[in-house]
Amino acid sequence: MYRFLLTPRWWGINVFVVLAIPFCIFMGSWQLGRFEDRVQDHESAKEHVKEQASESAADAEGRPLGSLLPVDRETSGEQATATGRYGKQLLVPDRELDEKRGFYVLTLLRTDSGKSLPVVRGWLPGDASDAKAPAAPKGEVTVKGALQASESPGSNGVSAAGGLPDGQLGAISSASLVNVVRDDLYDAWITLDKADSGMKAVPATAPNNTGLDLKAFQNLGYTGEWFVFAGFVVFMWFRLFRREAEFARDARLGLLPDPESDSEPVAPPA
Repeated sequence: MYRFLLTPRWWGINVFVVLAIPFCIFMGSWQLGRFEDRVQDHESAKEHVKEQASESAADAEGRPLGSLLPVDRETSGEQATATGRYGKQLLVPDRELDEKRGFYVLTLLRTDSGKSLPVVRGWLPGDASDAKAPAAPKGEVTVKGALQASESPGSNGVSAAGGLPDGQLGAISSASLVNVVRDDLYDAWITLDKADSGMKAVPATAPNNTGLDLKAFQNLGYTGEWFVFAGFVVFMWFRLFRREAEFARDARLGLLPDPESDSEPVAPPA
């Protein structure tokens, strides 16, 4: 009854199934491993930021900005110092702190090197408003705060929405600032450990690509897809097998229609 399994057609189907199922399981397991790696990176990055914060409390002076660049996973969150004069001020709306909605007050610090460093001087609750934001100190200042990498829209709570009013910024990055100011910019920013003028200090965050962002959940989604593909292959094999077995049974019992019965009758000779 199952001799059809030995036909070349079914040999091809069986070989495909034998190869496809392990491949789907392997790819699903690999995507799951990628998701778990991202979760581990996220936890490690949070621990690293906490360690940097505790170490910075003991090291009140911090380190010169130039010695910590470029920003990477090791230097992100470390206390950096820079000297210069404050310039243009911008607001970064839709930022949460202590489960409250508010905005960052960001001011560019023109350093002795001639490049400008974005400095988040603090956070205020409510809608972004120039009237609420305190003016930056005048004259030469030395700032100290946690070093941060440029933000990417859609990661670490950064809004990807555009169309902001003049004087507001969605993501703190040199790529965003280059459209707003003409300064030569550092590809980094700092958040002051002690906020200015009654504002709340903004805590350091884990570097980009270490959080549970869209890519992480894409890996989790791909995991499910590959396992579904494996189940679908098994389902289709059983469906084809059942149909072929029923066809073979009907043929053995003589239940199949006679192919000659559908032919048109031939007229007798005159």
